[in-house]
Amino acid sequence: MREHGSVSGPARRSTPLRKSGVVRRLDTATGAVTVRVAQGADLETLVRLRVALLREHADSPIYGRLRRDVEDRARLLFTQQIADADEACLIAERDDTAIGCLRVSETRGSPLLLPARYGYVASAYVVPEARGEGVLRTLVDHALSWCRSRGLVEIRLHSDATNGVAAAAWEALGFTVVELLRHRIL
Repeated sequence: MREHGSVSGPARRSTPLRKSGVVRRLDTATGAVTVRVAQGADLETLVRLRVALLREHADSPIYGRLRRDVEDRARLLFTQQIADADEACLIAERDDTAIGCLRVSETRGSPLLLPARYGYVASAYVVPEARGEGVLRTLVDHALSWCRSRGLVEIRLHSDATNGVAAAAWEALGFTVVELLRHRIL
């Protein structure tokens, strides 16, 4: 199990959904979209999509401070994430072209609060030309199934407070704001 923000050690268990191929299908006006769990061969696709997500938030006080070697660091991190049995990196594709991704992990909660474990969504991204077609909903549906298959009863995420479009999308998917993250430069 991973604590939010930490890199875990070796994978400890697997789940049937982890090894599956195509896990969801969505038919849109522009073609069928499939969602599957990423494998090692998908590393460069994840780097491209997830770094694009960060670059879209260049004005963010948190996400806008990219390191110069972001792609190299991403390759190391994402290789670990793909191999980690306590998380799944999902890829949405249309016509064998990746158009979105989402990472979901099993995260340990506070020992003082319930639930003891919950699902955590990170790095959800859909390329601009595919937005509004239900791709994010399909990615989230798989993340929810993945969480349920592990006995998790709650899923959380952080999102950029300045992005009204993202806020509306998450609210439409059933997520509500329950806390605010504040930051201060020292």
